Formats: sequence, C-alpha cells, structure tokens
Amino acid sequence: MKKWTLLVLICSIFFLGFSATAFGKENKKLKAGFVYVGPVGDYGWSHAHDLGRKFAEEKFPWLETMIVESVAESDSARIIDRLIQQQKCDVVFTTSFGYMDDTLKAGAKYPDQLFMHCSGFKRSANVGTYFGDLYQMYYLNGIMAGALTKTDKIGYVAAFPIPELIRHIDAYALGIKAANPKAKLNVRWIYAWYGPDKAKEAAQSLIAEGCDALAFTEDTPAVIEVGQEVTEKGKQIYTFSHYSAMQPYGKDSVVSGQLMDWGGMYAKVLEDIYNEKWSNKDIWWLAKEKAAILGGNTTDMINPKFVPELKKAMIDSKEFGKISAYDLVMKRYEQMKQGVDIFEPFTGPIADNKGKIQIKAGDKASKEDLLSIMYYVDNVKGSIPQ
Repeated sequence: MKKWTLLVLICSIFFLGFSATAFGKENKKLKAGFVYVGPVGDYGWSHAHDLGRKFAEEKFPWLETMIVESVAESDSARIIDRLIQQQKCDVVFTTSFGYMDDTLKAGAKYPDQLFMHCSGFKRSANVGTYFGDLYQMYYLNGIMAGALTKTDKIGYVAAFPIPELIRHIDAYALGIKAANPKAKLNVRWIYAWYGPDKAKEAAQSLIAEGCDALAFTEDTPAVIEVGQEVTEKGKQIYTFSHYSAMQPYGKDSVVSGQLMDWGGMYAKVLEDIYNEKWSNKDIWWLAKEKAAILGGNTTDMINPKFVPELKKAMIDSKEFGKISAYDLVMKRYEQMKQGVDIFEPFTGPIADNKGKIQIKAGDKASKEDLLSIMYYVDNVKGSIPQ
C-alpha cells in the first residue's frame, strides 16, 4: 500500500511540474522593438520592414511588437536605450546601415538582451545581422532599361554613397550592359533616405539631360511620379519601382521593380528567439529564399503595358544567343531562384570605370566583396562621392 502511495505521489509531482512548464510556455511572451530610419508611410524601406513586422505579429500570438519611426542615425543610441530600459524589449531590430555602431555598443551595454542589425557587418555574442538584398532584381531591371531606352542615357537617383547602394547601382548597370553595351548610367545623389522634393528634382534633372529610364534607391515614389507626369505629357519615361508596390503611382511609366518580403525572415528570427534556438547569425536572403521579388506590384513581374516592347527588343547573349529582353529577364530570374551558383550578376571579367579589373574572368564576387563594394562598373559615369 505504501508503495502505491509513493508511486501516486511521484506521478502527481511529475504531472504538476509538467503542467506548470506547459502553462509557462503557453503564457511566455516575447517583446520586440523596431527602429526605423523613415516614416512607415514612406512607401519604401521602412514601409516594407513594417509589413514584415506586422506579418510576424499576426502569425505569433506570443509576440508583441512596437516601433519607433523616423529615427535619425545620430539619435539611435537614445532610442535603443528607451526600448530596453522603458519598454522592456527582449530584442531590438535596428533597420538602417547607419545604426550599426550604436547597435554594437548597445549589445555590450545590455548583454542579456538580443539585437539584430539590418544591412551591417559587425556582430558580437548578442548582436546578429540580417539582410534581404535586391541587387539581383536591379540587374533584371537593368536589362529592361537597357532594352527600352531610346537615348542610351539612363538615370539613377540614390540616397547615400554606401556599399548597399553602390551594389544596386552596379548591378543595374551590369544589366543595362548585358542588353545594351552603348548605354551609360548617370547617378544623382540626394543625401536623404526620405527626401521626395530632392528625389523629384534629381529625376527632373536627369530627364533634362536626356535620360529616358530611371531607377532609384530612396524611400518615396517621387521618381515614379515624375516619370508618370512626363509620360502623360507625351515623352515616354521608363521607371522602376523600389521596395514596395509603387506601380499605381506610374501606371504608364513603371516597367517593373523590386519587392522585398521581410515577413518570412522576421518570422524565422523571432521564432528562433522564442524557442531559445537563436544563435549569432549573419542572415543573407536573396531570390532563392523568396526575399527578393521581381515586380512593380504584387501581381505582375512586368507591367503588361511594356511586355510587347520587351519581347520585340532582341539581345545578343553569349549564353542564349539571340534572345528577347523579356525572355532573358525570365531566364535569368529562374536561374537566380536556384541560387548564385547558377547565375551571379557579379561574374568577371568586370572592370571599374577607371579601367581597373575588379573581378577576374570566371570569378564570382563573394558576399564579402558585395558587402564592401565601393567602385562604379565601367558603364557608370562619374565617381563615387567621398
């Protein structure tokens, strides 16, 4: 009888312990803070990140998130302190290259909290990095721009001269060259992530100089609005949207663009943290991981208005022979989805615009090369501001 009593007691203790653990797991919460460099209504970078945050929050009932938007890079340390000290966040995502050093310092200051920095390269025991890069999509956009231009002058409006933007500019230029070796790329720097007036002025200046195709890396649809306005007046301007579905702003101008899906990445990182499986990782997602997507909206990879023109534009390709611009874009996109081992835009020989070979024939740029790239390829005019 005593043995049975003892067995029942042991089982009861085990059951109560298991129940308490399960109950604790069910009620465990995770609080994540997000620091944005622009407003979530910018319809570009910060907007795309916020869509990813919302996707993760809707997916996980245990997740609570909060945001701080329009944070100047010089003010990021104070905002991170607030998220940790006052808001009691378990993890903080800092979403601008310029937040890198302050994020690393915060990791040392708060060793019990986790930090994820977007687009940087510095890490520590509790600071990881993540990025979904669009350079492959810029290459595809470049093929289309090179095929469509009538002036052989193509423009690019860019925010700041950092490796990420140089990578995008060069990828776009390499795509242009693949379709049209005669075309040249002209760059205008506006020194603002969110500067619609500056972007508009830069776009107008490029068009005045004869550019009839425009891409950009800044966080508003201002370039597209200029392209649409000029097109409606009778001069066709081809534009390529950035980060969000901006085609509605330029239904007669937007050919295609790049879309970024941060949702899957945020969900993966947050679930790993919640399940205590997070490790210091350098996450780098491209087309293969379905992070980078081709298109100016969520339904069309290429605006149907421009498909016939792209199908008529023929390109001499070493790999495929005579091929239409449309078919080349589709073939390259499928290769990109299989991975950089199948096709990498930054494959040599690639020379900079000063004549120096940067990538030897047959070599492919490494991830480290791409993260630190600071030269223009040979069909980009001018020099990078210092």
